[in-house]
Amino acid sequence: MTSIPSARRSRASEKPLQKGQQTKVAIIDAALGLATQMGLEGLSIGALAEVMQMSKSGVFAHFGSREELQISVVNEYHTRFEQEVFYPALHAPRGLPRLRALFSNWMKRTSVEIDSGCIYISGAIEFEDRVGPVRDALMHSVNTWLTAMRRAIDIAIEEGHLRPDTDSTQMGFEIHALILALHYEARFLYRPETLQRAVTAFDRIIERNSSTAAAPRPRRKSAERAAA
Repeated sequence: MTSIPSARRSRASEKPLQKGQQTKVAIIDAALGLATQMGLEGLSIGALAEVMQMSKSGVFAHFGSREELQISVVNEYHTRFEQEVFYPALHAPRGLPRLRALFSNWMKRTSVEIDSGCIYISGAIEFEDRVGPVRDALMHSVNTWLTAMRRAIDIAIEEGHLRPDTDSTQMGFEIHALILALHYEARFLYRPETLQRAVTAFDRIIERNSSTAAAPRPRRKSAERAAA
């Protein structure tokens, strides 16, 4: 599977940060927390300065503009997404087991973001009809992830776990649609059964595209188990 390009090296391999770098990392962390609740457009140098108990000029010195701050938040969100969803799945065997691991990890993160919010989804709404570097950063991050998902599907086809005529683009679209529907129904409509419905829908997508050689999948008892 093609790796998602990392926005930075793993924290475990990083050298100790200088004080200025530590401050910038802390500012981005606080900004990400604000953005998940208020959206990228809700970010402002003033609001962030208040949260960090810093002067506006102090925050501004690390970024230079609100747009640069927003892009930094998108990049940080992407880094955390790949560390929680993508890289752990690489430990699973190639093919269908890895595809299932990717979706399972995505579901775990989504179950948390039902309460906190998703930058990819809220950002798409905020910047859908706007051009510029922030939209470009969002599009690049989302497209990178969806490309990785489609590659996982292609590998499952190559391994004989999915039918040779499986349309990986269509299958990737359907899996992505599950996550979007899950956010809408869980966050907006407050339907508690939505997690289980998403898991069931994913299983049906797999079953519909599985080859006869694919091993049967153990049934899950609940959505809570899938998101644990």
